Amino acid sequence: MQNVEVSTGELEQDPHAALAAMRTAGPVAWVESLGAWVVTTREMAMRVMRDPETFTVDDPRFSTAQVVGPSMLSLDHADHARHRDPFEAPFGLAQTRERFTAFVEAETDRLVSAIEPLGRADLRRAVAGPLSVAVVADSLGLPGTDPATVLDWYDAISASVTGVSAGCPVTAAGGEAFDLLYAHVAKAIATGKVDSSLVAHAAQAGLDTDAVVANAAVLMFGGIETTEGMITNALWHLLTNQDQLELVRADPELLANAIEESLRLEPAAATVDRYATRDVELGGATIRQGDLVTVSLAGANRDPAVFPSPDSYDVRRPNARRHLAFASGPHICLGMHLARLEAQTALRHLLTRLPDLRLDPSGPSPAPHGLVFRKPRTIPALWSHPSPHRPKP
Repeated sequence: MQNVEVSTGELEQDPHAALAAMRTAGPVAWVESLGAWVVTTREMAMRVMRDPETFTVDDPRFSTAQVVGPSMLSLDHADHARHRDPFEAPFGLAQTRERFTAFVEAETDRLVSAIEPLGRADLRRAVAGPLSVAVVADSLGLPGTDPATVLDWYDAISASVTGVSAGCPVTAAGGEAFDLLYAHVAKAIATGKVDSSLVAHAAQAGLDTDAVVANAAVLMFGGIETTEGMITNALWHLLTNQDQLELVRADPELLANAIEESLRLEPAAATVDRYATRDVELGGATIRQGDLVTVSLAGANRDPAVFPSPDSYDVRRPNARRHLAFASGPHICLGMHLARLEAQTALRHLLTRLPDLRLDPSGPSPAPHGLVFRKPRTIPALWSHPSPHRPKP
């Protein structure tokens, strides 16, 4: 058994050197600071995520379920399918493009237009965050849930989930926010005052109110946290790799792959947790029933057996889309098509409409940070004042 001594602080700041060292010694290692087996190769990560019989999310320790109740995120097998299936069709590729493209384009245009004349802004706070919140608010389709309301709920619920993960009880603010979300959803379902939203679709598909609310909370959390991280991480990679940025400017068709390569290098969700349902041998490690098994998506995405020069940001990397940033198996990210739509739209507008876009050298360091969810705290950016006649994308 490989035991690794690494602090959570080191993993929060920059986990990649430690993950590389673990991977060199073996695909699975025990990390005492996490109280978990950590999986660092792509092959083993796929094996764990695609085997819910052996590695499950359905465990009382799962923090999100303690705050919002059982949902597609914390259930497996038939119960998982019952919760997830009503949301599958609305989040398909064609349906996502049809339902969300016009809204995402309009909202991105509004946000970029607001900062365009300024010449400087924190692109996380001004564009990435507000866009992800607005899309979630629109997708929920509930009366009274404007972006500010959704953001308030998200902040309180996500803080409570984070606290539970650290061994703290559910916070009063988190409980109150969930109660408010529950009240809005229950009232909308009871009165029929929902549009063609995800909530309406799930209710019509037969999910009871408890299940609809729990899954709405999960979608709210995932839709805001990981999409904001996806956009800000892609901005950080491009703005700190001038040669790669110039390649994208010269050939805009590379933008989609540039975002995939950013997802590979720095997935917004760096880890996913599973719990062993039985004693099992995995990658040379003896895992006991009930043990926590943490799949490092960040580690798997830099597996040199799959990705040559894994620490390099290469917008032309031919297999960038083999990353596991959206996980794999039955719990693969439901909203990955929507997240890609938002990221590609945001990056296209920003790179096209803000001439000479660059990081503000006087601002704080924007390097990604976080143990589970990784993104820059800020993207302080500068650009030249655009021509008033510059065409929009």
